[in-house]
Amino acid sequence: MLPAARHEAIVDAVQRERVVRVSDLAQQLGVSLMTVRRDIELLEEGGLLERIHGGAKILGDVSTHEPGFELKSTQLTAEKRAIALEAAGLVHEGMAVGLSAGTTTWALAKELVNGPRITVVTNSVRIADLFHHGASAGSARFGSTVILIGGERTPSDALVGPIATAALKQLHLDVLFLGVHGMDADAGFTTPNLLEAETDRAFVAAARKTVVLADHTKWGLQGISTIAGLDDADEVISDSGLSADARRILGERVGKVRIAV
Repeated sequence: MLPAARHEAIVDAVQRERVVRVSDLAQQLGVSLMTVRRDIELLEEGGLLERIHGGAKILGDVSTHEPGFELKSTQLTAEKRAIALEAAGLVHEGMAVGLSAGTTTWALAKELVNGPRITVVTNSVRIADLFHHGASAGSARFGSTVILIGGERTPSDALVGPIATAALKQLHLDVLFLGVHGMDADAGFTTPNLLEAETDRAFVAAARKTVVLADHTKWGLQGISTIAGLDDADEVISDSGLSADARRILGERVGKVRIAV
């Protein structure tokens, strides 16, 4: 592929997906990682995109752009399932488990559907629906309780806002599995939705233990609002693509970092 055509393909991918990884672009275009990095550098100089750690994003609005659930659910499925399997090992019979909205927490919910009997508290319409329809008759999961809090619905199918926050203030969770838009050394764990940040903060306050589920592409991304600082997480579960620098920073700030393989 000629450089001009390659550049056009990269810009199209960034415009379509908002954030893209160097490794994904290299695979799609059939070129080396170094070639893609050079292309991204040239395109940034031309004002067509912005470089981020491990990839590129559209100019300006990633901090407030909230991709829909359908798009996100098709991305990084292998990494999300690996993270979900690692997280599922932390769930035991009788626990009160919080699952915030997101496609990685949804992947965890799929692993828990036929698992031990627990009480699930979630603000995700998708997760609640999964537990309602996904349990096999006669399985241990069949006797579990699912509490779907109310609120205003977001593009990611989360219920957020003052009603959701007020409900969470009345509850006590053994563990919260928190999905995030981005994680950053300075900004912490973030989201592009202000109301969702407020609701997620209430989730964190209600939980004895907070476990953040975030694939490696979340590192270096910043949403407009911070949910919690890195120090506020008891654990982070990510995948093997997480950079050495990110692992070092998280290892210094978070109680425990797990790498799912």
